[in-house]
Amino acid sequence: MTDAARPTAPETRFATRQVQAAYTPGTAQNTAVPPLYQSAAYEFASLAEARDLFALRKVGNIYSRNASPTQQLLEERVALLEGGVSAVAVASGQAAVAVTILALAGRGGHVVAADRLYGGTVDLLQDTLDDFGISVTFVDQDDPDAWRAATHERTRLFFAESVANPVAQVLDVRAVADVAHAAGVPLVIDSTVTTPYLQRPGEHGADFVVHSATKYLSGHGGSLGGVAVDLGTFDFGADPGRWPQFTAQADRFGPQSLWERFGQGYAFATLVKAKYVHDLGPSLSPFNAHQILQGIETLDLRVARQSASALRIARALAAHPGVAAVHHPGLADNPWHDLAARYLPNGTPAVFSIDLASRGDEDEDQERVERFVDGLRIVRLVANIGDARSLVAHPASMTHSHLTAAQRAAAGIGATTIRLSIGIEDPDDLLADLERSLAAL
Repeated sequence: MTDAARPTAPETRFATRQVQAAYTPGTAQNTAVPPLYQSAAYEFASLAEARDLFALRKVGNIYSRNASPTQQLLEERVALLEGGVSAVAVASGQAAVAVTILALAGRGGHVVAADRLYGGTVDLLQDTLDDFGISVTFVDQDDPDAWRAATHERTRLFFAESVANPVAQVLDVRAVADVAHAAGVPLVIDSTVTTPYLQRPGEHGADFVVHSATKYLSGHGGSLGGVAVDLGTFDFGADPGRWPQFTAQADRFGPQSLWERFGQGYAFATLVKAKYVHDLGPSLSPFNAHQILQGIETLDLRVARQSASALRIARALAAHPGVAAVHHPGLADNPWHDLAARYLPNGTPAVFSIDLASRGDEDEDQERVERFVDGLRIVRLVANIGDARSLVAHPASMTHSHLTAAQRAAAGIGATTIRLSIGIEDPDDLLADLERSLAAL
């Protein structure tokens, strides 16, 4: 409804004016910077428009639990950066993983997942999703035959990280994608560590990408957020009986299936927003969406600097007598160095791990780990990665503490493994801080 078509507002009293005066919904402004639309709900021009929006016959703003204009801009921007068709932004990276798997796996589905994953993702897969009737098989991500052998008639997706957190193993995306597609299922890649600047998994066969936008996309550590991107490559209509959530009619979505109404690249986003975000409520606030958008504007500059600094620090630590191993794919002797050269031409990620030299005694090793971590003064002890600040964590005590010893071993995590996330500080200062703490051991 145009301003000219709006009814003239009547004269009002104080209490009404304090709520409604001087504001006309829908008025456009000419801001150069994307605005923050900090609103819980949106006014409809008419009941007919509201009816069409709720029936999904029309696209627009209803309520910020489902979406906000700021969030939609974030979704479009990340989808474009990934070369995707559509995206859904949610409250955290964990929420992005959860809603993606729930939407794809369906009732009683099965997931084949890499055994080298962030600890919270492992908790979700083997514990919480099991309560939903979704099962998981973890496999050696470097063995295509293991992926193939784990697949059966209930398998609905493969899941892996482009570069694993925390030991920085590089996934052969194309090899895993080929196995997934031969089995008729999509490959979902968590690309949080690589970002679309270092790798776009869709160019190597992935079908969906998820991000913890809290990390590199944001870059400032100020807001939680997650994004799931549909790359528009997986055809649910090719085997409709396998994907009833997309291809069968459901009363809540009207007389047609989501696949018939929205098609490839949009049915997934519609299902996630209209069902899982709507019903479960993992909503991204407009404020956090706005902060993440501001962070994305400097993504390539930050990641390029962090990548270069991390490689320089990794090379220096590899020569230090107090360090038993450096797990960084940019090093020539790393098992994933060749994959990094193939899949990461713009640089290797700034998240990697080191193993402190062990004394062979568990208690003494634990004490040495604590002394090293607590001795750092510039690198901060924080359960996060991808921040502008450099961060340290002890996976066995923190992010991967819920895993069994066997699971940690399979992921390459030992008692003396230390995870580093290199920020944008001066690399000389960071290296001096690490070497000072190592020397104290």
